[in-house]
Amino acid sequence: MSAHDFEFASIDGKPLKLSDFAGKAVLVVNTASACGFTPQYKGLEDLWRNYRDKGLVVLGVPSNDFGAQEPGSETQIQNFCETRFNVSFPMTSKSTVIGGNAHPFYKWIVSQAGEGAAPRWNFHKFLIDTKGNLAGAFPSKVAPEDAKLTEAIDAALKG
Repeated sequence: MSAHDFEFASIDGKPLKLSDFAGKAVLVVNTASACGFTPQYKGLEDLWRNYRDKGLVVLGVPSNDFGAQEPGSETQIQNFCETRFNVSFPMTSKSTVIGGNAHPFYKWIVSQAGEGAAPRWNFHKFLIDTKGNLAGAFPSKVAPEDAKLTEAIDAALKG
């Protein structure tokens, strides 16, 4: 199994298959609109704009799992992201990212890397390489512009 075996619904309700991103690196980030880390949307958008032509996809996964910090509807979330942070990278519908009801992608992450790899808070980042393998996990405190993350992205894009 690889990340390419999973599918989300996009924020506008259409199927969003990770297999559509085969050959690209994907940074999957569980997001929230009312979190202390919410300003990371700006850095994520910068990553998307700087790296998308090199083969990176940033994928935001809104989640209300931590501190109930994403209470809005998909429309509210999308409007917030677009108006406050000019987000243009793909976003999924709101998803559960921890526990027994977690989206299958997040269960796969735990099966690959152990319970400790599960997100601990909003803006946890998982890097998927061009072949769909887990290439790295970065906690919330690792900002999108952090060298640890950008170096991992560069390595994942090189294959």
